[in-house]
Amino acid sequence: MQLLNYINSRTNLPLKGIENTIQLLNEDCTVPFISRYRKERTGNLDELEIGKILEFKKSFEELEKRKLSILKSLKEQEVLTEQLQSQIESSIDLNTLEDLYLPFRKKRKTKAETARRNGLEPLAKIIMSQKPDHLDQIVRRFTSEELEEAEALEGARHIIAEWINERSSIRNRIRWHLSKFARIETKVVKSKQDLEKGQKFKDYFKWEEALKSCPSHRLLAILRAEKEGFIRVDINLDKERVLDEIKERVISNHNECSVQIDKAIDDAFKRLLYPSLSNEILQAAKEDADEQAITVFSKNLRQLLLGAPLGEKKILAIDPGFRTGCKIVCLDAQGRLEHNETIFPHPPKNDSRNAIKKISSLVDAHRIQAIAIGNGTASRETENLVKRIRFNREIEVFVVNEAGASIYSASPIARAEFPNYDVTVRGAISIGRRLSDPLAELVKIDPKSIGVGQYQHDVDQNKLKRSLDSVVESCVNTVGVNINTASVPLLSYVSGLGTKLAENIVAYRNEIGSFESRKDIKKVSRLGEKTFEQSAGFLRIKNAKNPLDDSAVHPERYSLVQKMAKDSGHSITELIGNSELISKIDLNKYCSEEVGLPTLKDILKELEKPGLDPREKAKVFSFDQNVKSIDDLRENLLLPGIINNITNFGCFVDIGIKENGLIHVSNLSDTFVRDVNEIVSLQQQVIVKVLQVDKERKRIQLALHKSL
Repeated sequence: MQLLNYINSRTNLPLKGIENTIQLLNEDCTVPFISRYRKERTGNLDELEIGKILEFKKSFEELEKRKLSILKSLKEQEVLTEQLQSQIESSIDLNTLEDLYLPFRKKRKTKAETARRNGLEPLAKIIMSQKPDHLDQIVRRFTSEELEEAEALEGARHIIAEWINERSSIRNRIRWHLSKFARIETKVVKSKQDLEKGQKFKDYFKWEEALKSCPSHRLLAILRAEKEGFIRVDINLDKERVLDEIKERVISNHNECSVQIDKAIDDAFKRLLYPSLSNEILQAAKEDADEQAITVFSKNLRQLLLGAPLGEKKILAIDPGFRTGCKIVCLDAQGRLEHNETIFPHPPKNDSRNAIKKISSLVDAHRIQAIAIGNGTASRETENLVKRIRFNREIEVFVVNEAGASIYSASPIARAEFPNYDVTVRGAISIGRRLSDPLAELVKIDPKSIGVGQYQHDVDQNKLKRSLDSVVESCVNTVGVNINTASVPLLSYVSGLGTKLAENIVAYRNEIGSFESRKDIKKVSRLGEKTFEQSAGFLRIKNAKNPLDDSAVHPERYSLVQKMAKDSGHSITELIGNSELISKIDLNKYCSEEVGLPTLKDILKELEKPGLDPREKAKVFSFDQNVKSIDDLRENLLLPGIINNITNFGCFVDIGIKENGLIHVSNLSDTFVRDVNEIVSLQQQVIVKVLQVDKERKRIQLALHKSL
């Protein structure tokens, strides 16, 4: 029950839904499977809500693990009381737990520990009682040839300072002050302020603001500048006000003892409390900033992965270049390589005539339906060249974002797919396949190499990986996977599979041949009933004997669909795609304890359009042909562009030149923008207005004019 209450207090989700979701997770069910096929059990919780339950379940388990470790340590020290055990077991956050453990934590050699070894703890207790009036007489009892009165008092103060530091009430009060009033301040490291590398941090060479209102992107930028050694960061507070409050809580008398306690409090605050708790509040702010940055990255990655595919078309892909030429590949409708070669239409060779002739002949010879051009070096020049060619039929030309293609081309995955070709050929293949199906190609690349998000290298890398893996898994299972054509990386993200089973599936395909039905999936080595249950609904088999095998209807519900078809007097094949017949089905007739209206509505939706790809189709786009560099820009110029990155402070737009332009959040809308993703999306085609051009710093300020 403690786990349920812990999650409920942080999510406000229904207890029954949380309980059933936890049960399903404990049964090794995946988030995509639970959200899609167990809606009745969860109360129709969506994927995001189930993901939150999983996240808080893990954090609770980590908290419980820490409690057990602390309890074990306290038992070994023989200091565990019933009251302390009860406090530890009822703790619901890590700070409270660690504060309880702090007095008993095994310490390295401290000033207080040295004072205890000198026998000064009784003196510290006498002082803390605040009763004696003749402290000097008492102190003499604790002196020796090696320990003078001043040293004895100092040692006692060190012990008192440690006691003050270990008081949870005092620590929590300082935490409150820091959460409300802490300010982050920066100062430049003078020896580095003129270095060119540090100029991007120039805004933070002298900066101050309330920590609680510091935006996540600014905090991460400040911390990166500190890490790289260009600035120093301090967390400041009205310390005198806080100290006065602590002293009011601790000092109850006004005598010689209170003077010593006053000094001990000053020492505790300066040496122990403030360094620890100011670092804690900064770390908490960093964790919040990480969460926001990871959320931005995850949203961008989802939009990129679910980008519009062109579909199964024959594609000629070009990886542009100047000196090394443009690498051309021809791909069939399934993305298999048919031909590759290099042309040199640009400087220094300038052989555009032969390049045009070659492209034209390849388009005819391989019955090409679309051309994909990478958006890197020489992209605009190559696009202009291709658009000069008069093909004998309409050929769509696309400029494709090639971020990460070079990473893929040198990866073990690429070497395994194309062992007989070099990185330039593999890069061109990746560009072409990315046009055909962005999701299938991008899953082969580390998401951090794709070039979306903000400060992804500065955030908690474990949290980032978990979040991005979750996004990729969600996208793959949302779209579904053709089991007979999917690569190992794509299959590995299917619910319940993983890399090893994905490899076994491909090995089965290579040895036995294509899967003819979903039942055949069970023949794969080490793929048992549980894995089949988790994965089958997300795997598609084209042109299968049973048309439901190419739909999101789970095999466990095939008999239900058969009953629907039989009751309607038609076959399943006749029912599929027939909106009139489907609309006549009374779902209430098929409700049961296991299957309710949410699942039944999903089934009908699939019957109307089985295997429907939820993504939009790719659209042709052209940059302004008169703008080739930043020198061609002027204020108020309207330009077409593609949004290629979204952050908390705005979005970046590719306008067809080397430098991206920034639409600051204030220039996205006339009204307040809470979330940039509410206004624009990744890969969205827009018209922007140039507001300002800083050629020296290569910065372009834009405003959103309209969407295309």
